[in-house]
Amino acid sequence: MLLLPYEMDGGFDEMFAPDGRPRASGERFVRRLEALAEGNLRERQKSAELNLQNMGITFNVYSHQAGTEKVWPFDLLPRIIDAEEWSMIAKGLEQRIRALNQFVDDIYNDQKIIKDKAVPESLIASSKTLRKQCVGLQPAQRVWCHITGVDLIRDADGQLYVLEDNMRCPSGVSYVLENRELMKRTFAHVFEGMSVEPIEEYPEQLLKTLLDCAPTGVSDPVAVLLTPGVHNSAYFEHSFLAQQMGIELVHGSDLIVKDGFVHMITTRGLRRVDVIYRRIDDDFLDPAHFRADSCLGVKHLMDVYRAGRVSLANAPGTGVADDKAVYAYVPDIIRYYFGEDPILPNVPTFLCDDDKQREHVLSHLDQLVVKPTNESGGYGILMGPHASANERAECAEAIQKNPRDWIAQPMLNLSTVPTLVGDELKPRHVDLRPFVLCGKDVYVMPGGLTRVALKKGSMIVNSSQGGGSKDTWVLRNGATAQPKPVSNTKESSSC
Repeated sequence: MLLLPYEMDGGFDEMFAPDGRPRASGERFVRRLEALAEGNLRERQKSAELNLQNMGITFNVYSHQAGTEKVWPFDLLPRIIDAEEWSMIAKGLEQRIRALNQFVDDIYNDQKIIKDKAVPESLIASSKTLRKQCVGLQPAQRVWCHITGVDLIRDADGQLYVLEDNMRCPSGVSYVLENRELMKRTFAHVFEGMSVEPIEEYPEQLLKTLLDCAPTGVSDPVAVLLTPGVHNSAYFEHSFLAQQMGIELVHGSDLIVKDGFVHMITTRGLRRVDVIYRRIDDDFLDPAHFRADSCLGVKHLMDVYRAGRVSLANAPGTGVADDKAVYAYVPDIIRYYFGEDPILPNVPTFLCDDDKQREHVLSHLDQLVVKPTNESGGYGILMGPHASANERAECAEAIQKNPRDWIAQPMLNLSTVPTLVGDELKPRHVDLRPFVLCGKDVYVMPGGLTRVALKKGSMIVNSSQGGGSKDTWVLRNGATAQPKPVSNTKESSSC
């Protein structure tokens, strides 16, 4: 099989250097691909897709005309990151998560960062994700965000940036694990011997993180995963993670507050619950304290939480830290708490709530990406260079009406990774969502979810917007050495 020529799009390609040669991190993989028999890669891709369908690995897309449940889109060619670069990324992620946890704890307690004017008081007070119900809370270990998904992108110049922080109910880690399993099933002889860091311990690490944050004095804590139900877009992940951790998957109706504790209703009676990994939004968590019409949460759960008799992961109120307007201040937040510069920089960001910055945004809408501050999944974004005049006019009106609700960023040319399109390899734009666990210790999963925009030229990688995913390989130290000879690779695709 001949990989070259591979026509890059002029930006930064993760697999190939500008001269067309494989980067050191991808050289061994490329040589193994070139040894495949004609048509073998396509066969293995089809095998992977069939496996996905047979295993029921799906996600839900709301209001999709062809139905809501979709088979998870997967591309067989991985994204490869060398050990040195990953070491820098992991350190940057740990720095960021520790700072944001301190920030959330500070916001709901002493507010030193506001008093010292490191962030504007108006910025925090106007955040739609600030929860007055959380004022004065001090969670176990003083950890608010136990599970974080941080979106990283690389620009055409090769620079990595943090695009956004996901600190409420980040999703996607189950697909990271399933992508790796698929890779081993369908590409075993190529994967073998590549010295890729394992990721299979994530469920064990997640359970450890949850139990480490159990209420004080509980010797044998019981954890559950609280799901809104089968119609949620991430329900597959909820059930998958509960099964992998060996804990119960529960709905709000399965839990009850009695005698000052949370209990799970079982066929043998009530069983006390100490830790809840909640996958429902703050608004629906407790009808006594948030939305009174919620049927998804547990009445008076917040009373038990405030009393320190149950732990919630992530804690309610963490959304204030992934407000996209607050995101613009994260470098300042890191400097404030740690006295050091951020290891991973932000994308330059314009706050529309600022008069001068708003004026710049409105006069350059054809050059910028405009985002609502509290949406997710790629919804509500204006890609200025690709938008029509009417779309830009509507966006300008929305900005002028509610400036605090919008930010803008330059249109970056995301890096690409070779992706199988028919029988050919084509460059497609990608981002990366690493997952970070924070409890008594910080654990950074090696790799993460590489999301790929499957449409030519598209920068929208979200699965809800037609994107797909790839396995992410973090190589061990020394794994970029000269490749060993590969044995005959013309065996069937069933390996």
